[in-house]
Amino acid sequence: MIIQITQVGVILSAMVAAAQAMPHCPQQVSSTLATGNWHKVVLSLILLWAIEAAVVNPLALEGCDDHCGNVSIPYPFGTKEGCYLNETFRITCNTTYNPPLAFLDPWIKLAKFPISDTKNKFTVIGCDTSAVMSSFEGGSYSTGCISLCNRNESVIEGSCSGIGCCQTDIPKGVKALNISLNSYYHHQKVWDFNPCSYAFVAEVGTYNFSVQDLRDFRNRTMKTPVVLNWAIGDQNCSEAKKDLKSYVCTSKDNRTVCHDSENRPGYWCSCSKGFEGNPYLPDGCQDIDECQNATLSLCVQKCTNYNGSYECSCEPGYEGDGKSDGTGCKPKHSTLLVKVALGVTISLLVLLLGISWVHLGLRKRKFIKLKEKCFEQNGGILLQQQLSRHNGSVETTQIFTAEELKKATNNYHENRILGQGGQGTVYKGILPDNRVVAIKKSKILDQSQVEQFINEFLLLVYEFVTNGNLFEHIHNTSHASMLPWPLRLQIAVETAGALSYLHFATSIPIIHRDIKSTNILLDDKYTAKVSDFGASRLVPLDQSQLTTLVQGTLGYLDPEYFHSSQLTEKSDVYSFGVLLAELLTGKKALSFDRPDKERNLAIYFVSSMNENRLFEILDQQVLKEGNVEQLKEIAMLTKRCLKLKGEERPTMKEVAMELEGLKAMEKHPWMKRNLGSEETENLPGKSYDDCFGGVNSDSVCYDSIRNQVIISGLDDGR
Repeated sequence: MIIQITQVGVILSAMVAAAQAMPHCPQQVSSTLATGNWHKVVLSLILLWAIEAAVVNPLALEGCDDHCGNVSIPYPFGTKEGCYLNETFRITCNTTYNPPLAFLDPWIKLAKFPISDTKNKFTVIGCDTSAVMSSFEGGSYSTGCISLCNRNESVIEGSCSGIGCCQTDIPKGVKALNISLNSYYHHQKVWDFNPCSYAFVAEVGTYNFSVQDLRDFRNRTMKTPVVLNWAIGDQNCSEAKKDLKSYVCTSKDNRTVCHDSENRPGYWCSCSKGFEGNPYLPDGCQDIDECQNATLSLCVQKCTNYNGSYECSCEPGYEGDGKSDGTGCKPKHSTLLVKVALGVTISLLVLLLGISWVHLGLRKRKFIKLKEKCFEQNGGILLQQQLSRHNGSVETTQIFTAEELKKATNNYHENRILGQGGQGTVYKGILPDNRVVAIKKSKILDQSQVEQFINEFLLLVYEFVTNGNLFEHIHNTSHASMLPWPLRLQIAVETAGALSYLHFATSIPIIHRDIKSTNILLDDKYTAKVSDFGASRLVPLDQSQLTTLVQGTLGYLDPEYFHSSQLTEKSDVYSFGVLLAELLTGKKALSFDRPDKERNLAIYFVSSMNENRLFEILDQQVLKEGNVEQLKEIAMLTKRCLKLKGEERPTMKEVAMELEGLKAMEKHPWMKRNLGSEETENLPGKSYDDCFGGVNSDSVCYDSIRNQVIISGLDDGR
């Protein structure tokens, strides 16, 4: 066998087939290729890195032989101690032959030199033959092919498609293999032209099948090479570079490039572009003088060589880049022509500048008009009206320019996105005074949706709420312990107050239409903030209900509104009732993981109340921390909010007053003993009627509640 070592592989050349079977031989013959099973193998080393490198640049370390007979031996291979990288690359040069022959001594170590799966094929020859290549010790792979034919005339010369000859791929990472041959009929039917079967591993393209091989393949004088992969070490480039003492791609001036081995652990080196030689030697990569080789240079006139590159230029009187694939070198034009061309060019430039100036002026005027038109089409007038109603004048509300918002969001960078939805995207913004705000950018293209977006345009740049939403704190176990019952009751009171403010204290009543735990945000002091007004509607003062397309979230959606499309303030009351049930039970509004009768929290809560099973469904923390009578009162209020008919539900003002009263009674000692006793009927302290004395109340209570109404898209980005 002969072996060639290339930059990425070792090629073994076998003189005979690996196994054979015939009638007078065993029916099944096996041949094994494994560590220690091949004796010393003749070695032929060929360096393929550069054609001229073998002549000009050194192949081996200083003082080491770079040949064994007619075979080149480049480093990291070597024949003497100190001349090879490690024992894996040791070559034995046997001088008893003439010329001397190179051997891998004592054995081919396949753990270091696995068979290449991309450069070899498993080949089988025969007309009554099946062959299998498998792991040496019954391992994890097995592959093979079948070759059949009835007569010599049916075999196609040069074809290994299964008629007389077949081939198949080598599994990846093979380090040892066992070849087994079988003959179905002992070659009796094809004896006259194919008495034997053959199977072997060979380099792709080195064996060409001949019909004559069926009769007498063994006596042919031929070689069937096998390619083995090799690489340095068992680390990739990034890992190997950490230990510069063992790293071998270290030619000076970064003249070498490291490549990760594709088919086994380790890496290999090559010279950088513009250099040639042995990249494994400390100074093995030398500059290529492209100017001395016309096939390497693109220059048509002058060529200047640099370290690792070259430069083309033109002789005096010529112009161009000097390259054959570029503008080349052309004679320069006369001075007069240059002056005329220069004058014409300057005149054209002046003319173009004048036209551009006029064009820019016209575009600016057109842009101003277009800006005014867009402002009107996209709800600008409606915005001014809303701002005027809300604050008395437009000037009292801070309006940011597009550039200011762009700067605050780092040009709307992806890492600033807090949430996304159908109507817009919410970004985290940082103002020049270092205030952190949330900024909502509309994605609306439908003109019919402009009013809906304007509903929440009043506070599109708003306070950044740091403690997430109520849903996370109720249903996330890591937050659950952070919401004791008094805090849950406080959140309910603040949310009810905010909704009452929207219904009764604004100049035009607002129905939120999407009250849910994810839209209740909590600041650093756990103050509740009602958010996400993307679905909200303004209710004209002369109307008590609106007919709209149904919007909302399943589990919170008012069933009366769902069936009739008639939106009223009582729709928010129903959604708030579901929110109260969430706070009491700790259960989600809608969950398909629960039994059928428990999936809808509102229905389950009401039925449990009717069956006198309230304390069976309450959250354990609520039961532990809450007062029995207080919990009963709040549960009854929740049940009233969840009435199917809107007219039977209380208003948000009544709900807020009742919750505030229950919370105020909590401060008195007798509340802990018996919330239902007559002593609690007239408690000292501020009455909630002061805050909800009338629809147009201007009291300070509403001013504080108003601060709890914000716009947010942290949940779904609307």
